[in-house]
Formats: sequence, structure tokens, C-alpha cells
Amino acid sequence: MSLLTRPIRLPHLSPYVPKPEDPPIFWFNSERDDIVREVVRRMVEREARDAHHAELALNEVAFHEVRRLETQRDDEARESLGFYRGLTRRVARMSDGEKKQTVTHIAERMARDIAGNFDPRVYAFSRHVVPRVLTGAMRPSSLGLDLLSRGASIDQILTTEGPIDRLRALSKIGTLVMVPTHSSNLDSIAVGYALQREELPPVSYGAGKNLFSNPIISFFMHNLGAYRLDRRIRSVFYKEVLKTYSCVMIERGYHSLFFPGGTRSRSGMIEKHLKLGLAGTGVEAFARNQVRGVTRPVFFVPATINYALVLEAESLIEDWLKEAGKARYIIEDDEFSQLDRWLDFFRKLTGMSAACIIRFGQPLDPFCNEVDDEGRSVGPRGRTLDPGSYVARGGVPVVDAARDAAYTRDLGEAIAGRFLRETVIMATQLVAHVLYRELVRVTPGVDLFGRLRLRGDVSMQKSDVYRAVGDVRDTLLRLEREDRVRVSPFLRRETPERIVSRVLEIFAGYHTRTVAKDLGAEISIEDPTLLFYYQNRLLPWCVDVAHEERDLPAAREIAASWIKA
Repeated sequence: MSLLTRPIRLPHLSPYVPKPEDPPIFWFNSERDDIVREVVRRMVEREARDAHHAELALNEVAFHEVRRLETQRDDEARESLGFYRGLTRRVARMSDGEKKQTVTHIAERMARDIAGNFDPRVYAFSRHVVPRVLTGAMRPSSLGLDLLSRGASIDQILTTEGPIDRLRALSKIGTLVMVPTHSSNLDSIAVGYALQREELPPVSYGAGKNLFSNPIISFFMHNLGAYRLDRRIRSVFYKEVLKTYSCVMIERGYHSLFFPGGTRSRSGMIEKHLKLGLAGTGVEAFARNQVRGVTRPVFFVPATINYALVLEAESLIEDWLKEAGKARYIIEDDEFSQLDRWLDFFRKLTGMSAACIIRFGQPLDPFCNEVDDEGRSVGPRGRTLDPGSYVARGGVPVVDAARDAAYTRDLGEAIAGRFLRETVIMATQLVAHVLYRELVRVTPGVDLFGRLRLRGDVSMQKSDVYRAVGDVRDTLLRLEREDRVRVSPFLRRETPERIVSRVLEIFAGYHTRTVAKDLGAEISIEDPTLLFYYQNRLLPWCVDVAHEERDLPAAREIAASWIKA
């Protein structure tokens, strides 16, 4: 039996009884059935408010589910396809009561499939064992020692930055909604461990249903607050169930996490146009609580997850280049599902400090105002504001979908802006940009796909690489002082020669293709595709960091990708 198929079993433990001082999610299981009932009640209220609306809703969900299940041809299709095919034939003949009953049935079925779980015993288990297991994956020979030791190499690899003390204080005052960038399926694991280590409360978060096929990852996600998102389901009805579930969770004070980019960034670029359907439920939840007289605040926390290496980089960039992101929204066969690539990935990071930096930004209220340590909203001029006034009409709080949608759009722009300020540039990204910029400079008039075919055809004098890396690094440090971007500690302290040498070493042995090769006096560009992926993180600043006049045309051409994105 392989590691990926071996079931995980905990020693027999007595059921855990939550204590008043425990994080909110410790109480989730006792409320789960009631949460599902509330989701169903709201869906029936919305979708079955009259017979005509119920018929439209049922036709819509049946149409999309039949199309999906006909292509899946799996156990789910065998179980459900007949129901939805039958629904399309009989919905017009249903009585009003039957339509309402069917809406109730489908909403409950979907809500129960979405609803998560939380086991405090698994949380305690993961808190003490997961770091050592990860270390064992990086260095299998030391597994026994690391499982018994107090420290773990993962703590050297993964670092956190930002207002951690403020976030701890705010977590006791209101509900945190974490909104990070999304580069890898490792993100939720990395953030979950970072929150745990920094003594921040665990969060409820959505995870693609496809990830639950990995027994190891599924075990922890299922027991640590993850709820399931099935991205194969296209119906508006399902999306409304999902948003309603999220809204109810935040209303009840469960700290949450959403990836506002929607899916992983295929191109490596920082997310610019955010999908705020779920994050927007935080705005609605705040308004609904105000209407009920519940004054619990909601705090949005922008965060960036910054990797020196991205586990699935090769699959992601190839998918983006094929322009198949829409058709292959879920990549089933990427590196995340391959145990050997996990091991290669972690082994390559062994000994590299701050290989993943999670940087938390300053928290915002739902209306883009910054928040102080006491949870008070502070306006641009330092004046304390009442966030409840944003959802009041004539002094009375009301729920207004159109108004909240406008607030959500503003929030999306604010979060995207924070992503830029809180992005941490890593050494791999800087060196990749220098080499890719040189490739663009010496191939004027060649398009992206033409350049990506130039494997080993372009090289750069090593002395020029060192000089350019130093210049770019120094400019980024200036931009950091202007609060426009962040720079990794490794870039800050090392010489250009050491930076280049370490990046070539990191790339070698993990990616299946050679990214760049040291030829002595020159560095040869071997894989423009991966250079393109890693350098895309610098797109917003590539013109700023172009020191020499000869590099400006190439920098402007590269920057055009960011403008068009």
C-alpha cells in the first residue's frame, strides 16, 4: 500500500468538548446541522419565493447538472443523472408545493456536500506532528529524529511577516477574513500552518473537491475546517448555495479564508482582477448582523504567499500558454498529485531559509478603511468611523444586494492594491527577470511563443548578470522604502554573485527541464518558459528596475503583459 493510499488513523481519543476560550471553529460541529438548515431556508426564500421563480431555478440547475454528469460518467453520474433528467421532464407539471419541496431537496443536498468538519483532536495532532512529517519528507533519513525533536526544518523554510500582534488582537474582537494570493495547492496548507504557529485562530476555507482525492491531504482538510467547492458545477443555484454557506459562517463568527483570485495564478502574475463572489459574503454578513443588532466587526486581511519555487510551476505555465485555463479549470495531473515531485520540491528547499514567505497586510474593514488594534475603523485623515453607518438607510441598518456589490467592487480594488504592496520578491524571480529581459532585448520583433522556442540559443555574460541583478535588487529596496513592494531577506543580505549561484542551484534538480546553465563566463537561457513564469511576478515594477537605456524597450514590452492582464 503506497503512502498516498494508506488511510490515516489517529489513536483512540475521547471526544473533545470545546471550552469557552477555544477558537470559534472548535464549536463548528455542534452547529453544522443548524448552519445547513439556515442555508437551505435562505435558498428556499430566494429561489422559491413564487412558482415561476422556482421553475426557472429548477430548470437552470437541471440543465447544467445533466450536461456535467453526462460527461463525467462516474459514480456521481450513476447516482444523480437520472434525477436531473427526470426533473427537466416533470418540472413544468409540478405543483407549487412540489417545486418548493424540490428546491429544498437540492439545496440541502448541495449544502451538506459543501459543509466542512472540524476535529480539535486532529488540530492538536497537526500542530505537533505535521511540521516534523514535512521535515521527514525533505530529509527521509531524519524522519525519526525530527518526529521527536522540538524544532523542524519547516520553520526555517516558511516565515511570516506583517502585523501579527494586531491580527491576534482583532481575532478576539471580530471575524477575520483572510484573502491571500494563490500560486499553489500548497497555499492552504502553508497558511494553515503559519496561522497555527503564530497562534492565530484556525479558519474555515473552501478547497476544490478534486483535492479531496488525495487521502493524506483530504484527511487534514476534512478535519480542519475545509469545505468543498466543486468547480465542475456551473449552475447559478450551486454558486448561491456556496455563497450563502459562506455568509452564514461569517455571520456566526467563524474566521474564514478565500482566494480572491479564484484559482491558482497560471501565469505566475500577481492577481489583478479578483473574483469576489465569496469574499463579498463578508460584506453581506456584516450587513445582516447589523440588521439583527449584532455589532461584531468583520476584518479583511490581504496577504501574499511568496515562493522561491512553485511546486506546480511547469504545469501551470504550460496550461496558461495553451490558453486552456477555461477549458481545463481543474488540472488533474499536475505536480501536486505526484508524491515524487513533492519530495523533490521539499528536498530542494532544505537548508534554504525563507523559501516561502507569507506576508500579512494591514487589516481593512468591509469598506476599505484601515483598522487599529482595538478594531476601530480609521478614515484616510485618521478620523474614527462607524462601519455600521455604511449599511444604514435613514439611520436603520438594511440588507441591500446592489449596495453591497458596489462595496465589494471597491474592496476588490483595495485588496489588489495591497497585493502589490505586500508582494515579496524572491531571488528566483529577480534572476529570472534579468535573464528573460535579456532574451527580449536581443530578439526584437519576435513574439512570446517564438522566444519560448529559443532554448539554449541566447546567453548573457555572467558579469552583466551580476551587475543587472545588483541594480534590480537596489531599485527594489528603494521601492520597498516607498512602500510599493517587499524584498526577501536573502536578496537583501547576499551579494549578486551569491544570489545568482543560489538561484541556479535551486532551479537545478527540481524542475524537469534545465532553466539556465552556467557556462563559465556566460549563463545560457535554457528554458524561457519557466523564466517567463517566475519573472512574471515582477511585471508591475519591471520598467522601474530597468537601469540601462538599452533595457528600457524590453522592459516596456514585458510590462505590456501586466497592462493587458
